[in-house]
Amino acid sequence: MKFWISLIGYQCVWFVAVIGAGHGLAWPGISAMSVYVLWQLSVSRQRHADLLLICTALVAGCMLDGALLNTGLLRYEAMSPLGMLPPLWILALWVSFALTFTQSLRYLQTRLPIASLLGAIGGPLAYLGAARGWQVVTFAHPLWLDLLWLAVGWGLVTPLLAWLAGYWSRTPAADFIQLRGPLS
Repeated sequence: MKFWISLIGYQCVWFVAVIGAGHGLAWPGISAMSVYVLWQLSVSRQRHADLLLICTALVAGCMLDGALLNTGLLRYEAMSPLGMLPPLWILALWVSFALTFTQSLRYLQTRLPIASLLGAIGGPLAYLGAARGWQVVTFAHPLWLDLLWLAVGWGLVTPLLAWLAGYWSRTPAADFIQLRGPLS
């Protein structure tokens, strides 16, 4: 059951974020992401892994989408008030996507080539769907160049998140949090 709720929950966040951005609003995506994150963390047996994945995905999202934004390869609706950073609705999608690696996409933790292939195909298709169906992403020309960069980026980030999810899920939380510092 957790598998389906994770998968469907992520898809709901995607639609809410994209539709909200289509109306020039970031808050619907942020709100949907917040509900999804709270649910995922409430049922998670490896919260420390999920929290680390969220942080990693935010950095990856800022790097990948930020690079595409700042090079002019992509333009987004409902732009971020932070200028050079990707819009908040895109970052909400990155956070939500990260949490699927300990639930619905858990099987990718040990299948990194498949994770890379799925990322290289699924990432660009998600952006293309947002661009064609909802007009919230605008590609520069030529389109193939944007899709190629997205495929490379997502082909690298997806297996990285999958591997980290597996690694951090097997590592006890106590290893991440030192209760006593060196000066204690």
